[in-house]
Amino acid sequence: MCGITGFTSKRADKAEILTAMMDAIAHRGPDGAGQYTDEQVALGHRRLSILDLEGGKQPMFNEDGRLVVVFNGEIYNFQALRTELQAAGHTFATDHSDTEVLLHGYEEWGREMVTRLRGMFAFAIWDKAEGKLFCARDHFGIKPFYYYHKGDSFMFGSEIKSFLENPEFDKRFNPAQLQLYLSFQYSPGEDTFFQNVKKLLPAHWLEWQDGKVTVQRYWSPSFDADETRTLEDWETDIEAAMKESVAAHKIADVEVGSFLSSGVDSSYMACLAHVDKTFTVGFAEARYDETHYAQDFSKHIGVKNFAYRITPEEYWANLPKIQYHMDEPLADAASAALYFVNREAAKQVKVCLSGEGADEFFGGYNIYKEPFTVSWYDHVPLPIRRAVGAVAEKLPPVRGLNFLVRRSRPLGERYIGNTDLMGERRKKQLLRHYIPGVLPTGLSRPLFDKTKGQDPVTRMQFTDLQLWMVGDILLKADKMSMANSLELRVPFLDRKVFELARRIPVRFRADAHNTKIAMRRAAQRSIPPQTADKKKLGFPVPVRAWLRDEKYAAVVREAFHTEAARQFFHTEALDKMLDQHLSGKRDNWRQIWCVFVFLVWYNEYFVKR
Repeated sequence: MCGITGFTSKRADKAEILTAMMDAIAHRGPDGAGQYTDEQVALGHRRLSILDLEGGKQPMFNEDGRLVVVFNGEIYNFQALRTELQAAGHTFATDHSDTEVLLHGYEEWGREMVTRLRGMFAFAIWDKAEGKLFCARDHFGIKPFYYYHKGDSFMFGSEIKSFLENPEFDKRFNPAQLQLYLSFQYSPGEDTFFQNVKKLLPAHWLEWQDGKVTVQRYWSPSFDADETRTLEDWETDIEAAMKESVAAHKIADVEVGSFLSSGVDSSYMACLAHVDKTFTVGFAEARYDETHYAQDFSKHIGVKNFAYRITPEEYWANLPKIQYHMDEPLADAASAALYFVNREAAKQVKVCLSGEGADEFFGGYNIYKEPFTVSWYDHVPLPIRRAVGAVAEKLPPVRGLNFLVRRSRPLGERYIGNTDLMGERRKKQLLRHYIPGVLPTGLSRPLFDKTKGQDPVTRMQFTDLQLWMVGDILLKADKMSMANSLELRVPFLDRKVFELARRIPVRFRADAHNTKIAMRRAAQRSIPPQTADKKKLGFPVPVRAWLRDEKYAAVVREAFHTEAARQFFHTEALDKMLDQHLSGKRDNWRQIWCVFVFLVWYNEYFVKR
C-alpha cells in the first residue's frame, strides 16, 4: 500500500513542491519515496513495500519511457494479466510487480484496461507523447483518490492534506457539505469540505489533457437474483468464493495478520485465512469490552490473539490526530477504535485482512429487516401515514415514535443509508446559515431510481454500496490503516465475490429475524454456530455514557463555544442539546458527537493550519 500525489504545472520549482506534498502523506509509505517531473507534470509516490520488495519502486516507466505510473493498491489478478500481456508481445522488466501490469495493460487496452483489473487501486498514468494524464479508482472505492481543479491548476492525491503544501491550492471551506454531513455523519458523494476538491467516485476514470478534465464511470454494480437455486447451493458457492478470495488477498512478501472482532465477518475471515496472528480492540470499561469473544475464538482456531483495551483518556486525546488523518470529518465513533487496532497490528505485521463489505454484499445491516416488520403499516394510505409522522416528529422521544416518523414516507423518500442522523427541521434549528435545496435525498434518490421495480432490501443495498460503504466504512478503513503505515485488505470486497452475491435471492439475504442468511450458513461450515449467528452490534463505543459524564461533557461544551462553533451553529441550541443529554431527558449523543467531531476536524484544518 502506498500514497500517491501529483499536479500539472509549468512552474520551475515543481520538485520542491512535490517533495512537500509527498512528505504530508509519508505515513502512507515510510519505506521509500520516488518522484518524476517534466515540463508539464509532477508525480510523487510514497511506498509501503508489500510485493516485489526490491523491484517494485515507483514511479515506474514502460520500455521506451513514454508512460509513467504512480499506483496505490494491489492487483490480485496481475499474474494472469501479465501472462496475457506477454503472449501479446509485451516485455516485463520486473519479476512480479503488479504495478508494471498497469503500464503494459494501458499500452494494450487503453482505458478499457481498468475493466480487467481485480483488486483495490488508485493510480495515475502520464502519457508524455500525448500530454495526457489518465487516472482511475477501483470498482468499490477501497482506495481513495481526490483531485483539485480550479482554473489552470490540477492536482491529485491519496489524501487532501497533500494539496495544502501546493502554493496553487486555494483552501476554502465548502458550507454545503456541512449540511449533508449532519444527516449522513460522513462527507457523501463526490464533493468534499474543500471547495473545488472532489473525490473520484468508485468505478470511474479521469483524464486531464490541455487543462480539461473528463470523468466517466466504467462499471456499475447491479443485482439480478437467481431464484432457481437452493440455500445449500448458495452456501457451497459462498464458501468456495470466499476461500478463493482470501487466498488471493493473502499474496504478499511480508507477514499477513487479521483483524478479529466478536462478529461473524472477521471471525469467518480469520478462520479461512489461517494467519498466525489476530488483532482485537475493546474498551477498559468492562461492559463495553468484547475482547474476550475474540480471544476465545482465536483459541478455538489455534491462532494467537493480541487484544488492546482503550482507555477513555487516550480515546479523547487522540481525536484531533484521528480527524486530521481522515481529511474530512467522520462522526462514526468506531473510527477511533479502528485507529487503535491498526496501531497495535502495525507493531507486528505490515498487512491485515478485515471484514468490510460483507454487510453490503450479503445483506447484513439490521435495517434490512425493516421491510419485513410491521409490513401492514405500509398499506395504510400514505396521506394518513404522513400526517401521523408529522405529529410524531414533534413529540418528545418515546419508543415507537421513530418508527412512525420513518414509515410516514415511502422508502425512496426517506432512505439515505445506514445512518440518517438529522432531518431538515433539526438542521435548521442548529445551523446559523441553512442552505435551502441542499438535501441528502439529492444523492440517494438517483440511486433509488436506478433500482426501480426491485425489492426494498436490494434497493437499500444498492444505495449503501455507493454512499455509506464508500463514505464511512472504506474511508475509515483506509485512513486509519494508512495513518499507522499498515496495509488493509478486504477479501469480501472482491469482484468475484460480488458476482456471486448479486445473484442471491433476497429471501437468502434478510428476513424479519435474520440478516446475511446464506453467508452465515456458509460460515457455519467453518466456525461455531454461536459465532456465525451472532447478532450484528456494530462496534460498541461508550460515547453515549461519556457524554453523560461532566468531565467529557465539559470538553464538548468548550468546543461548542469556540469562534468556529459560533460561525456555523446557534450555540444556544448546541447547549440545549448537550444539557438534555446530560440530564437524561433525551438521547442526543449521536447528534452531539457529529457536531463535536466536525469542530475538532475544522480546528485541525482551518484554525491550526
